[in-house]
Amino acid sequence: MTAPTRTSADAREWARTGTELLLGAVAGLDEAGFSAPSVLPEWTRKHLAAHVAANAGALGNLVHWAATGERTPMYASPEERAAGIAKGPALSADELRSWLAASAHRLAGGLDRLTDEQWRHQVVTAQGRTVPATELPWMRAREVCVHAVDLGTGITFADLPSGFLTALVDEISTKRGLTELPDGPLPEVAAWLAGRPHTLADAPELGPWL
Repeated sequence: MTAPTRTSADAREWARTGTELLLGAVAGLDEAGFSAPSVLPEWTRKHLAAHVAANAGALGNLVHWAATGERTPMYASPEERAAGIAKGPALSADELRSWLAASAHRLAGGLDRLTDEQWRHQVVTAQGRTVPATELPWMRAREVCVHAVDLGTGITFADLPSGFLTALVDEISTKRGLTELPDGPLPEVAAWLAGRPHTLADAPELGPWL
């Protein structure tokens, strides 16, 4: 596939949209609703919300790294990442909503403060990839948009920006080494590539994406 143009500004707009969808999806959830299963196996919506909130803090560490040059990994260890997810069920619905909103606000503020030079600084992701800070908005957009669907409250890939879906399809298909994709609507192809429920006929089952 030909890589689409994906700018940091695009990704920041997609991250804002995904965050709005996510916060809107959890706004009306009571304790039972938050404790219900998400689309992801073995994760409740509380697990998922905690993961997204902790991700904002982890990306905030990379923002700090880019801004100061001080090496601050996303997570100190895999155990720290797991602990953030496991924290979810112990929190109330209101506590999770506050954590989600506050962490997203802090991350957005940190990104807003980066200078042109700092945007070019290199950081290392949790997967060990060295990337410029300009990749951080895309990492966050991917997180909030896909997980807004994973909450299972009615948001689908069709509700996500088409530019985001095009960029997501390109990234995942490249990572998976796929040169031909099944015919179907863009949202369904994106869902299939991401290993989420889809309506494509005869599409082969894919392994984990991330």
